Amino acid sequence: MKGPTGMPSAGTTDHLREQRQRQTIEPIVMRVPEACRYLGIGRSSLYVLIGEGEVEVIKLGRSTLVLTASLRSLVERRRKPEDDPAARMEQ
Repeated sequence: MKGPTGMPSAGTTDHLREQRQRQTIEPIVMRVPEACRYLGIGRSSLYVLIGEGEVEVIKLGRSTLVLTASLRSLVERRRKPEDDPAARMEQ
């Protein structure tokens, strides 16, 4: 809905803001192909990480679901200390 100036009304703006916020919610789990894209690695590399216990998964029926927090944790553990802005400030 547009107001008298041709601009979206406040109600429309609030609706768009809520819609953008919903789009930025990160899923708790994701399927294997999504997890591969998330990390930028291949399927077999992901399964190696799962087998080594580096990435946590759950089985739901026949689906293997990768915990998003586990992927984030993996990235944090593998980061080089010089990549960490907090580590640079302590030096």
